Amino acid sequence: MSESSGPGPSRAPDPDAIIRNWAATVAALPIGSRVSGQVVARPPFGVFLVLDDVPNAVGLAEITAMPHHMELPAVGASVAGEVIWHAEHNHQVKIRLDEWNRRETAGTHGESRPA
Repeated sequence: MSESSGPGPSRAPDPDAIIRNWAATVAALPIGSRVSGQVVARPPFGVFLVLDDVPNAVGLAEITAMPHHMELPAVGASVAGEVIWHAEHNHQVKIRLDEWNRRETAGTHGESRPA
């Protein structure tokens, strides 16, 4: 699988299982929930994650939620973050990665900036 492809079949949950379990995924991961997982793909618009502890869920951290001058994590990297949205139309859990939050608030003298 190339870094620019979508999640490959050997690493991502079965697409039918993702759809069947969508209601349970949303219930298990409300907005604001803490998640962790492994990067399985780096398409041009962000990174796909296989989420720990939620077997039939796919997370997506999009570039639109990434601070300027940041790099996307590499395929295989373990990452953590916060659920910021549920994309019903494509059954994806939108994630803001912790590293992006740390970089965005750095230099604000302890004050957090809005995301």
